[in-house]
Parts: sequence; structure tokens; C-alpha cells
Amino acid sequence: MKRVILIGCMIYSTVIFGQQPDTLIKKLDSLSKKTDSAGKQNNNTNPSAYNEATKLNFKSYFILLGSDLKQAFTKPFHMTADDWLTTGKFALVAGGLALTEESIQKKAVDLRNHNPNLRAVSKYVTNFGGLYEAYVLGGLGAYGFVFKNEKMQTTTLLATQAYITGGAVESVLKFLTGRQRPYFTDSTRVEVEPTFYGPFYKTPRDGRGKRTNSSFPSGHTTVAFAAATVYAMEYKNKPLVGILSYSAASLIGLSRITENKHWATDVLAGAAIGYLTGRLVVNNYHRYAKLRAPQLKKNSVSFNLQYNHGVIMPGLVYTFR
Repeated sequence: MKRVILIGCMIYSTVIFGQQPDTLIKKLDSLSKKTDSAGKQNNNTNPSAYNEATKLNFKSYFILLGSDLKQAFTKPFHMTADDWLTTGKFALVAGGLALTEESIQKKAVDLRNHNPNLRAVSKYVTNFGGLYEAYVLGGLGAYGFVFKNEKMQTTTLLATQAYITGGAVESVLKFLTGRQRPYFTDSTRVEVEPTFYGPFYKTPRDGRGKRTNSSFPSGHTTVAFAAATVYAMEYKNKPLVGILSYSAASLIGLSRITENKHWATDVLAGAAIGYLTGRLVVNNYHRYAKLRAPQLKKNSVSFNLQYNHGVIMPGLVYTFR
């Protein structure tokens, strides 16, 4: 995960400060306020919308990734009143959960320890929020390329962008919060507490002597929900895709609690960050697609003349988009 984040940050620096793709990124930002009548961005997810014009290449992938990272980290400075209201509601829910998370943790670990089947499943599921998820994305991407499915190719590439962007955000939050993990105690405490120590807290070392990182938020949950949201949004016409995607991400989040790696609020925050990151990445791509293929947004009328058997026949062709 640390390597992925480092690569993502390097890409961000290169795109923003090296190549200076100011025109595209400015256009992407300016289009962010254009929504439909319901107040939400209207994305064209029909298979025909994924074509050579809207296809992601090496350059556009990294420019979009840079834009994703930029928007993710600057969002707190551009929040609307509704955004702050939603944040306040989420804080109340998280605060209520925080009051019970120690008891939740104890019950979850006790349940796992007394149920061998749950212990086996939990360990297997939790891996899909880490390295195994990369394998899954690779498999879906390979399917898209082998069977020339442009939509699957694009969706998987967007999922990797969401994975990197969500991972970058959660890594910064981990540094800032410095929260103690539920399976560690320090020299001043007898019992593990869900304490936030801040950015200068030196996290304990594990049994192998390796330095651990902060507990908040859950990285596995963040990237799982980030990728799940991309597939759910891109295949919104197939509800089963969203159900399967979010179910898998939720199981990964719950496994982080039963594996005693994270507190409940770590998982809740990771799910929220992943969901918002996935939406950001998808919406950003579709703004890019509209810039690349504006003709997809309009119907068109063309005039033609045909000559048949000595007669000139005028005609109108109306094309539905």
C-alpha cells in the first residue's frame, strides 16, 4: 500500500508541476458545477459512450489521476453549505459509534476466537482489501482487453485511479491522526484504548519488530469501497453489480474488525472516504469524456441530396445521440 501511495504522489507531482496540463485540468474543474435538473452530474454510461474518443491512454490516465488527487485534497476548501451539513451528520453518526466501539471490538474478537469457521473466512476476506484486490482488478482489466470490451477496460482503469487516490487520502489521514490500533498497548496503558495521538505519535512495532501505521482510517476498507463505487456507478443499469461490489467491500470492512486490526469508526470512515473517492473519479472521467466527445451529448440534423434514375431527391437525416 505504501508503494502505491508513493507512486500516486509522484505521479501527482509530475502531472501538476512537470507537464502543466493546465487547459484540461481547468476545463475539468470548470465542468464540475454543471449538473442535471436533479442537482447531480448526469453521466452517460451506455456502452457506445466508451469509444476511441473517450478512451484513456497513458497521458490522459495520468492527467486525470493528477486531477483526481488535486480535487480530493482541495475539497475541504471548496465545500458548500450542503457539504458541511452532510459532514456534520456523518460526524454525529461516527461520534455515536465511537461510544460503543470498545464493546463492539471485544464482542467481534470474542466471536471470532470461538468460531473456527468465522476465523478462517475472516482471514480470507480481509486479504481482498489489500493485495488480492489488485489481482481482481488485474483480472477484470485483462477480461476487458481480451474480449475488447471498452467499457470494462475503462471502468477497471478508473478503479485503479480510485484505489490510488483513496489510498493517498487515507495515508495522509493516518499520519495526521496517529491512532492506536486495537491489538497494541503502550507502556503507559494496561488496556487498549481507541486513542488519537496526533501526527507525532510513534506507532508501536509488531511482533516482527516492524513499525506499524495508524489505525484511522482503515486502508483496506477505503480502497475496497473506492473500487466498488466505480463499478457500481459505471454499471448503474445493472443493480446486481452494485450489490455484489458493495457487499464485498462491506465484508472486507467487517473483517478488519474481526481480525482486530481496526476500530469500528476506522472502518466507517474508510467506507465514506472510499465512496466519495470513487464518485469523484467517475464524475471526473465523464467530464473528460464530454470534453473529448461533445457530439455525444447532442442530437444532430444533416441535409443531403441523392440522385436516383435522373431525379434529384433532397433529404434530412436526424441522428439520435
